[in-house]
Amino acid sequence: MHRRPEVSRFLIWVPRDREDAVAKLRKVARMRRIDERNGALRLAVVERATGAVVGDVNIEIISRRDLEAEMGWVLHPDHQGRGYATEAAAELLRLGFEELGLHRVMAACEARNLPSARVMQRLGMRQEAHFRERENVRGEWWDTLFYGILASEWRGAR
Repeated sequence: MHRRPEVSRFLIWVPRDREDAVAKLRKVARMRRIDERNGALRLAVVERATGAVVGDVNIEIISRRDLEAEMGWVLHPDHQGRGYATEAAAELLRLGFEELGLHRVMAACEARNLPSARVMQRLGMRQEAHFRERENVRGEWWDTLFYGILASEWRGAR
């Protein structure tokens, strides 16, 4: 999945060869729980019917003091548009608010990545910012959309 250009189109990393993908997998495989020492969790998104890994999601504490985290997702192009990202990200919100006691969770995407923005909207997140030409990625200026949701908003929407 990570070697495909369409997967990294709206991400800051370039397509990975097998060696780079294995190295990245080894690194993220250690991100199994959020605790005092580790502030990030990465989970595989698995298709129930086949057991195939179709993507991954992550959540990372960005401020323990403010109880804030950022989350994200990557899905294999053959499995996009089936609700996997929304379902998996909803579980990250549940985990963040119910298990970790977070106050706020945010997510961001390149402004042209409309499917990702729609996932955030379906989760009940609201757009908080649109930063124009925020990052220069591979020689191209990217706009970034930031979405967020508070624990009280998440509980109220359930």
